[in-house]
Amino acid sequence: MRPVLIFGASRGVGLLLAKKLRHDGVPVLAMLRSDTGRAELDAEGVRIAQGDAFSRTDLERAFSLLQSEFDVVSTLGGCAPDGEYADDVGNINVIDEAARRGVARFVLVTSIGCGEMAPFRSERAIAAFGAAVDAKTRAEEHMKRTIAQGTAIRPGGLRSEPATGRGILTTDAEMHGFIHRADVADLVARALRDAGTAGRAFAAVDRDQAKSVNPIAPFPLAA
Repeated sequence: MRPVLIFGASRGVGLLLAKKLRHDGVPVLAMLRSDTGRAELDAEGVRIAQGDAFSRTDLERAFSLLQSEFDVVSTLGGCAPDGEYADDVGNINVIDEAARRGVARFVLVTSIGCGEMAPFRSERAIAAFGAAVDAKTRAEEHMKRTIAQGTAIRPGGLRSEPATGRGILTTDAEMHGFIHRADVADLVARALRDAGTAGRAFAAVDRDQAKSVNPIAPFPLAA
């Protein structure tokens, strides 16, 4: 695989993805805003670029560290003290720089409920995560306009237990469910290798914890 530049690798899915890719022998560069996760990434042989996705200058510096063709994954999320969301502003900055550099593949990890899934959100989900999911949707829409080969992966409720190996991608807009972070990392790594995921958006759930009014129809993701 081509080298992968990851944003959001200090924890969660991004950190697990970096570890998985390194285990598979893939060169990884991660941009970190703080030292959170640095020790774990260093131990895996991940190159580190210090920077903040809210800074276009920092992004230009991080992207410039990879000279050959490479892929980009962003799992950025969260809200800055001034109220700006990394979910949209940070991700949009990353998307713009990736487009400018002509990256090979781009995967944006967002959330169930984004895009065409919005009408099927529960009132409880809207109250708890509505603003963040709306911000992620804005990032998805920007990616769709900007990077033809971009892929959006929308995990359901995230759990931190070990991978089950039962994670699936589906285009079902009415899908709900849960998935373990390690399984999301596996799906992202596989999506990067599968050209059939380019230009599409998928919900990511555990096959055994998936709920929909429609029959469960997993996308035939390459192994």
